[in-house]
Amino acid sequence: MHILRPRFRMDEQHALEFAAARGFGVVVAADEQGPRASHVPFVLKTDDRGTLAQFHLTARNPLIALADGTRRFLLIVAGADAYVSNDWYESADNVSTWLYEAVHLGGIAYARELDQNRAHGDALLAASEARLEKEPWRLSAMQPSKREAMLASIRVVDIVVDQVEGQSKLNQHKPDADHVAIADQLAHAPDTAAQCLAVKMRALRPHLTYGALSSDKQERSRHPPASRPADSDG
Repeated sequence: MHILRPRFRMDEQHALEFAAARGFGVVVAADEQGPRASHVPFVLKTDDRGTLAQFHLTARNPLIALADGTRRFLLIVAGADAYVSNDWYESADNVSTWLYEAVHLGGIAYARELDQNRAHGDALLAASEARLEKEPWRLSAMQPSKREAMLASIRVVDIVVDQVEGQSKLNQHKPDADHVAIADQLAHAPDTAAQCLAVKMRALRPHLTYGALSSDKQERSRHPPASRPADSDG
């Protein structure tokens, strides 16, 4: 990952916690034909090898053959992102950019034996169901023959994580007035990703006063000026 500025960097523990909370990402590896990728739910675990990013793929996925204990995999875990218009800032001479959070986990990948599929399924379900406000659903509730057929159709892969890179680009380098202006704009955006980033921005500087957008800024957001080049740092 290209770290833009040290102030955007997540420390390793924060990055792992962020990845675990998200629980979904894109796994990438390359063979002779180039990169291959799959979108996967995953869980983070630990054993005597260290931190593991564990996920599953269908048995015919070409990534399975690449998880041979020698090849490196990359798991990309993206959080919320949002576009920031140049005319939202209070100060002059800013440019458009994107705010976002993301973590990259890299390491050697190993395919697990089929008899370990059930333990992975139970762990993945437990982590996923815990995010919902309901009684957790478990694999034991599934009709046994269907459950076993489903488990037999997947392969579980561990990435032994030896590289953790995280980035949280939330305008940390901007002055307070700009920080408030952008957080307020994002808080009133129609999409939930922008609203999520607004909450995180406000948490970074809780001592500042945030509030509703002024009618002037609402008008400016509806009728932006001619665009300038987008910020190239991310």
